[in-house]
Amino acid sequence: MEHQVIRPNLYVVLRLPSGSLTLHEIKPNTLISLGKYGSFQSNFLIGRPYHYTYEILDKADDNTRSGLRVVSPSELYADIKDEEVSTPADLEDDEQVNNDAKESRAQFEVVDQKGEVLLRTNRNIVDDARSQTMTMEEIEMLKAEGKGSGKDLIAKILDSHSALDQKTAFALAKYTLRKTKKYLRRFTALPVDPPLLAKWMLTEKDASKTMELREETLALIGSWSNIHFTQAQTEEHLSEPLRSNHGRWLIVDETGGLLVAAAAEKIGILHPPSPWKPTAKPAQPEEPSTDQDNNDIQNSQPIPTKRRSPLAPSNTITLIHANSQPNLSLLRYFNFDAANPPPSHPLSRHLKTLSWLQLLHPDDDNACTEPQIVPPEVLQTWKSGKRSNYHRKRRRWERITSIVSETREGGFDGLVVASFMNPTTILHHLVPLLRGAAQVVVYSPSIESLVELADYYSTARRVAYLNDPPAPEAMPMEDFPVNPTLLLAPTVQTIRCRPWQVLPGRTHPVMTGKGGAEGYVFTATRVLPAEGGVEARGVEDMDVVEDMEKGGMRS
Repeated sequence: MEHQVIRPNLYVVLRLPSGSLTLHEIKPNTLISLGKYGSFQSNFLIGRPYHYTYEILDKADDNTRSGLRVVSPSELYADIKDEEVSTPADLEDDEQVNNDAKESRAQFEVVDQKGEVLLRTNRNIVDDARSQTMTMEEIEMLKAEGKGSGKDLIAKILDSHSALDQKTAFALAKYTLRKTKKYLRRFTALPVDPPLLAKWMLTEKDASKTMELREETLALIGSWSNIHFTQAQTEEHLSEPLRSNHGRWLIVDETGGLLVAAAAEKIGILHPPSPWKPTAKPAQPEEPSTDQDNNDIQNSQPIPTKRRSPLAPSNTITLIHANSQPNLSLLRYFNFDAANPPPSHPLSRHLKTLSWLQLLHPDDDNACTEPQIVPPEVLQTWKSGKRSNYHRKRRRWERITSIVSETREGGFDGLVVASFMNPTTILHHLVPLLRGAAQVVVYSPSIESLVELADYYSTARRVAYLNDPPAPEAMPMEDFPVNPTLLLAPTVQTIRCRPWQVLPGRTHPVMTGKGGAEGYVFTATRVLPAEGGVEARGVEDMDVVEDMEKGGMRS
C-alpha cells in the first residue's frame, strides 16, 4: 500500500534509459531535471503509480513546461515482439539447412559440421567515424528543438549512417540500443527501498560509505538473520520469561543506516503513515510557488516536535554505535531524521540507540548520570526556558537509562553486525546478550577477519575449551578471545550476482561490470551450554529399560 502511488515530499528513484539511477525528492511545484534527457514539473508525477515508464512530452507552443505520458507495455516491448527468433537447429529438414548455409556463406562464415549457420562475422567491416554523416552540431540542434521523445532523432541518426547495411544483426541491435540509451527521453519511477538504495550508493555514489554492501548480500543478511515482525502481546503478558519473544534485534551498523533500514523494512516500521490522499488525476503544474503555497504544502507533512514518543516494547531495533551520535544519514530518504525524529514515524518508537561506552561502562558516560532533582516549589520560581531545559534533560536521562538497562539484560532475538571494528571483540560482548537459537550474522568486505572468527568458534577450539575451561575473569585470552561454546555451526559464505553476455562463442561476464569488494557473511546460531556434567550409559537388558522408564533416566 505504501508503494502504489507517488506521494509529495517523498524520495523517488528514477531509472534512466542508460540504466543509471537518480534519486529525487518530489516537492510540489518544482522542476525535476534529468540532464540530457530533459526536465518536467514534479506535479505531473505526483499521484501517478510506481513501476511505470514515463515519456517526457514535447513543449507546446503555448506552454513552457513539458508533460509526461505513460508508455504502454506493448510499446515498450514492441521491438522484442516483432523479432522472429529462429535458429537453423529448429528446422527439421537437413537439406534445407545445407542450402540456406550455402546461399548465405558469403555473409555467415561460422558454421558447424552439419553446415548449420552459427554466427555471422563482421571482419570485413571497417569501423570509420565518417560513416556517420550527421554532425554533433546537427544532433544538438535537433535535441534543442525538443521534437518527439527521441525516436525521431534516433531514426535520423540511423538513416544518416552510411555503413548501416553492412552491420550484422547483433552489431545493428547493439548500435541501436546504444543510441536509444543515449537519446530516448524516458524514465521509470521506482520506490526507494533498501536494496535499490544499496545499488544507488554502489554505482552512483561513494560505495565505501556503505562498506560496499551489495543488494544481493543485503538480501543474504536479511535471510540468515531471520528478522521478522512479531505479534505484540497485551501488557499483562509482558512478563520476564516472554520478553524475548517480542522481536528485539541487536544491530551494529556502520553503513550509514542501510542495515537498519533493511531490518526495519522486514519488521514493517520503515515507512511512515501517509496523511496525503491521491486525487482523481495528477495535479497540474502551477506558476512558481509563493510563500503561502509552500506553507500549505508543508502543513500536509507531520511537524516534528521536541518530545519523543514512548519506546515500544516489541519489534524494536537496538543500534550500538561508536560515536556520540549514530550515523543514520541514509534514513533521511525514508523521511526519518535521527536528530529530530518525527513522532508519527514508526522508527521514533521502535529504534533505540546507545553507544559502546553506555553499554559497557554506563557509569563513565555523562548522559547516564542522573540530573539533580529539583523540588516542585523551586521549579515554580524558575523561568519557563530554564524549566523546559530541566524537564528535557530529565526525559533524555530516563530514555537513555531505560535503553541501557534493557540492553544489558539481554534476551535479543538476533544480532547483525556490519562494522569496521574487529568482529571478534564485538561478538565477545554481544553474543551473551542473545537468547537461545538466536541468529548471528556478521558482514565484512574481506574474508580474512571472518575466517579468523570462524576459527575461534570451531569444534577444535570448543573441545579444547571444555577440556580445560579457563576462569571467567580470565576471558578473553589469547587462545580463547571468545567463548567458543556460545555459537554453533559457524559458516562463512558469499554471494554475488554478475551480469553475463550470453552469445554463441562470446559468453563471458560483462566487461564493464562494477568491481570492488566481494563481500562475505559469517553466520552462526546462539546456543546455551549445558550446566554441569552429562553422562550417557548403555542399556544391556530389558529389565534395566523398564526400571529407567519407571524411575526416569539420570543425567
